[in-house]
Amino acid sequence: MSEPAYLCLTPAALALAERLRDALGGETHGFAPRVSGADRSFEDVGGHLGQLFAEGRPILALMATGALIRLLAPHLADKHAEPPVLAIAEDGSAVVPLLGGHHGANDWARRVAAITGGFAAVTTAGDLRFGVALDAPPAGYVLENPGDAKAVMADLVAGEFAWIEGDAPWLTGSSIPLSDDARIALTVSDAAREPAAAELLYRPKTLVLGIGAERGAPPEEAVALVEAALAEAGVSPLSLAAVASLDLKADEPAVHAVAERFGVPARFFDAATLEAQAPRLANPSDIVFRETGCHGVAEGAALAGAGEGGTLILPKRKSARATAALARVPQPLDARSIGRARGTLFVVGIGPGAEGWRSPEVSRMVQGSTDLVGYSLYLDLLGPLARGKARHDFDLGAEEARVRHAMELSSAGRHVALVCSGDAGIYAMATLVFELMDRGGVSDAARRIEVQVSPGISALQAAAARAGAPLGHDFCTISLSDLLTPWDDIQRRVKAAAEGDFVIAFYNPVSKRRRTQLAHARDVLLQHRPADTPVVLATNLGRPGESVHIVDLAQLDVDEVDMLTVVVVGSSNTRAFTSGEGRRFAYTPRGYAAKPGTSISETA
Repeated sequence: MSEPAYLCLTPAALALAERLRDALGGETHGFAPRVSGADRSFEDVGGHLGQLFAEGRPILALMATGALIRLLAPHLADKHAEPPVLAIAEDGSAVVPLLGGHHGANDWARRVAAITGGFAAVTTAGDLRFGVALDAPPAGYVLENPGDAKAVMADLVAGEFAWIEGDAPWLTGSSIPLSDDARIALTVSDAAREPAAAELLYRPKTLVLGIGAERGAPPEEAVALVEAALAEAGVSPLSLAAVASLDLKADEPAVHAVAERFGVPARFFDAATLEAQAPRLANPSDIVFRETGCHGVAEGAALAGAGEGGTLILPKRKSARATAALARVPQPLDARSIGRARGTLFVVGIGPGAEGWRSPEVSRMVQGSTDLVGYSLYLDLLGPLARGKARHDFDLGAEEARVRHAMELSSAGRHVALVCSGDAGIYAMATLVFELMDRGGVSDAARRIEVQVSPGISALQAAAARAGAPLGHDFCTISLSDLLTPWDDIQRRVKAAAEGDFVIAFYNPVSKRRRTQLAHARDVLLQHRPADTPVVLATNLGRPGESVHIVDLAQLDVDEVDMLTVVVVGSSNTRAFTSGEGRRFAYTPRGYAAKPGTSISETA
């Protein structure tokens, strides 16, 4: 479940929202025109609610119930997919679960009320009468036939009895009236069969699927093998708790295709752990041992995942390039407690740093991370979004160490955000991640992690937006730093860009020790474009102390530029003008004025 969002429309609501956040986790979201100091701000209440709803985040809104209903009404479609939505009185006296009552809203309401001392207005009949929601079993169980739950609960509320088959403490501990000859059956079983009439069939998550695959095995082959194995074992796929394999297979598409097909996590074990299961294997193989360091991957992974109390219920089955085996545990299994995940590295660009210039995708990735790695300033710019995450701070100049650390953290099964300013793929860390994976500069496990790169607003985009539209036609970017690029190469690129009449965004224009490169670039450009060519100097974009001004190329003074400045030099077509309000803009026309039939050409 995602972390909750506490919506505050007034300053009075923020204090309670912060109290709930500190106790239950999540973020406070404040209506910007009225509320300051919230973790996140928004200006469009309806739009923001719709976005949170679409993301599936629990919404705990400190606002009027009627207003909340009207704002969310256009987004209601499938009640089985609705996240918890609660309306909370600003003083905490009333907590009303409006949506997702059987998906956590009722529990959220009780937890909030326990903190505020208010009343949880739970109205779900089953919860009130029996202390259990039959259509929303606890973690570790899945209801095979949720469409029948409403009728069964109605019959029980009307006075009928039920009988329970299988091990289900959450059912036997409820207030459901029981009888040995009841018409209604509440069954817990992993056996593959259809539910009977007046039966709710619950699937316990008690099966671990071990899978092995040759490198590059077709995913569809592995999925077909597993489907056949489940059918042979006579068990329901809904009882699968996890797919398990050797850690060398952490990046194997076939393994992840199986996990995705059955909607369960993939977990991985090292060879020593699988080899410890050798005495319990039905089909030990010396060939497999020579290749992997363990005598069986599929059977070993299934048994390692099931633990000492588990039993092998289906020995290894083979296809051309994959193997599968099944083990069962006595009680539902939390997949997070076994092995390790593949691990994910989110390489994110947070733009200049301000929340408004950070994409929702980047925010979701950071929120879903266990660890944050980056230059200390960039991590600080995340503000409240970094709360509750393990921070790994690095100084400037330690870029390779920073990336290695992030990748190795991920290889341990953690979800790590490698935080960059601007865009992660533009003069930032994304390139180094893939370079290390390619050249083998990290451990084998780190080369098998999942990598997701999310774009951010780059410094050149931010500078252009603040100055007008200087990037309206062909442009390029050139870094003037010679730390990683020979100065001869930089000179050649500046000359080529000047001759090609590109708009040029210069990154790293100067440093404390490096003061001549920008002057050289200016002088080269003056040989190819007018002296009054507009140059945008943008510093601290999106941060306190932001400064953006436009000068002529001939007047470009290196002493006006520092390490935090982006320099955008226009082409020979770039123009600058002062608006009626006295603000100076720069733009590079694309040629619309020369296009016949346009209003621009008629009035020019």
